[in-house]
Amino acid sequence: MHRLICSLLVALVLLVIPGLARAQVHQHENETGVAIVRSLESLRDLDYDSWQTVAYRKGQPGQPVVLRIVGYPGKLRLNHPVSLQVLAGRHTWILNDITLENPVLVGDGREAAAEFSLDPLLDDLSNNRPLRLVLPGVFTELPIPPYVVSEWRSLQTLPLF
Repeated sequence: MHRLICSLLVALVLLVIPGLARAQVHQHENETGVAIVRSLESLRDLDYDSWQTVAYRKGQPGQPVVLRIVGYPGKLRLNHPVSLQVLAGRHTWILNDITLENPVLVGDGREAAAEFSLDPLLDDLSNNRPLRLVLPGVFTELPIPPYVVSEWRSLQTLPLF
């Protein structure tokens, strides 16, 4: 009986807080020695294509948070600028394409990545609701689960370790 109760408690905890086990916010220094905090996730769109989402902030809290979406080279070519639509229920946000402000991405001939200013979305969110990303001509819907939204929101204020 004791084992059954313990098993039920463990199952309940895993069901209630599934995102805690998957949180992946990391800190490292870039090639110029600037501290970066980031959330890195691989997600699949509704067509079952894989995408890497990297939300990051350079330096201290208060600096801009950027979302980078990366597709597999050779499978995708992005023409910039292209706005990212973010949907949540009846709410819609349009995030500006800032890819051409990043010299590393401008010089990358694969053209398989795009960057967007994430702060307008994060400033407006009051909870970790699931989101859907739409990148016209690239994917029609990329679901973002609540645990990823939580990671993204934490990047605005997370202190450097």
